[in-house]
Order: sequence, then C-alpha cells, then structure tokens
Amino acid sequence: MSVIPNDPVILLSFLNTRLRDQYDSLSALCDDLEQDETAITQKIAAIGYTYDSDQNQFI
Repeated sequence: MSVIPNDPVILLSFLNTRLRDQYDSLSALCDDLEQDETAITQKIAAIGYTYDSDQNQFI
C-alpha cells in the first residue's frame, strides 16, 4: 500500500496533482495506490471539497 499524506489539505494538493498529471479518474488513482476511494472522498469532504469527474479534480 502506498503512503499518502494524512493531513487533509496536503492530501487535497497531492490528489489533485496526481489526477492532473497521472490519472484519468479518481478510481484509477485509488486502484493504483491501493487506497479506499470512499475513505479518501470523505476525508476531503471534511474540508469542503468534492470530486468532480468532469474536471477530474477535487473542487
């Protein structure tokens, strides 16, 4: 399992950068990094962001 940032704000930046540069979807990112998509979206939602699949980023 890959290590991802624990702090939600740093995680947000990490995810959006990876989504922009390497992955075409959140599902692909989570599968590759062996992370639970629901847990990640809940953690990011706690700071007021949601995943937008059309833009492929958290907004």
